[in-house]
Amino acid sequence: MKIVIAPDSFKDSLSAADVAAAIARGLRQALPEAALVERPMADGGEGTMQAIMAACKGELRTVTVDGPLGDPTRAQWGWLAAERTAIIEMAEASGLQLLERQHRDACNSSTYGTGQLIAAAMDAGARRIILAIGGSATNDAGTGMLRALGLRLTDAQAADLARGGLALSHLTTLDISGLDRRLAEVQFEVAADVDNPLCGPHGASHIFGPQKGATAEQVLALDTALGHFADHCVPVLGHDHRDLPGCGAAGGMGFAAKAFLNASFRPGVEVVAQLVGLAEAVIGADLVITGEGRFDAQTLRGKTPFGVARIARDADVPVVVLAGTLGEGYQDLYAHGIDAAFSLACGPMTLEQACADASALLSDRARDIALLWQLRR
Repeated sequence: MKIVIAPDSFKDSLSAADVAAAIARGLRQALPEAALVERPMADGGEGTMQAIMAACKGELRTVTVDGPLGDPTRAQWGWLAAERTAIIEMAEASGLQLLERQHRDACNSSTYGTGQLIAAAMDAGARRIILAIGGSATNDAGTGMLRALGLRLTDAQAADLARGGLALSHLTTLDISGLDRRLAEVQFEVAADVDNPLCGPHGASHIFGPQKGATAEQVLALDTALGHFADHCVPVLGHDHRDLPGCGAAGGMGFAAKAFLNASFRPGVEVVAQLVGLAEAVIGADLVITGEGRFDAQTLRGKTPFGVARIARDADVPVVVLAGTLGEGYQDLYAHGIDAAFSLACGPMTLEQACADASALLSDRARDIALLWQLRR
């Protein structure tokens, strides 16, 4: 019997690799002879780089960059030397997890550190850079990233703008002459599961600004500022990408990647699945087990279990989900390749307790699934 284990991480609890290992321990208790294939997954958010590096035996490199508010921050990026491919997880340099809640500042936070990671990858000889842009703390339309790579933004007095999205309201001149020429030699690929445009009621500022610390008044100001930046891009670049799906991802990082780096967009789970060889792994499998912290209707928007189920369905392999919580609308996934879903809790418990006990709970539920599976014989 062959079982493929392809979960995402459980936020604030376990990495995807730890989740997969816990599930494998439980399965072995009931099915010691089974062939277990672990393929930790991610969807373009936190954990994407680690999942890819673990599967591809890549090298993690560490550099010091500017964090979201300019503080020196140690950040990692992944390197696949044979393919000359770099995996850059935006959250490493510009992520929410780098800031305490009270320090979140959507108006002034910057993606400058992400640009420094891109520069480090090009210094290493990267010819393909995959940008995983989930979990950002920023709302600057990727201008910090671009400025780290040579873009100059100035106001009416020819002074450089302050960092952050709000300062874009003072933009007068956009100068691309200093952009790193190596950018034209690199294939950029954005891994994201967000299809929002840059501006408007469904744009970066309105949808994601509040979770990054923006007040209602600041959301309006940021939306206007990002639109002002996009206005200045049109005559310089000759095109307007602000309404394209995905350009509002990561506070507008998607816009910068498309407009200035000519990046392609792919759902994060598809990018990870291809790199870790998930489609090949499920061939000949009897069962696939996937999972995430919260499994609900939002999973349909490109989250890991949805992506894993699509691949497994193409191979006619049943899929079971193990989740910390089964939320509203999770049943909708039964029409999209999910055959069964189970939550971890075996009784009333707090979220803190569930997170602390997640590894043991995963093993227990996986063992139960294996015992149930044996009844099919």
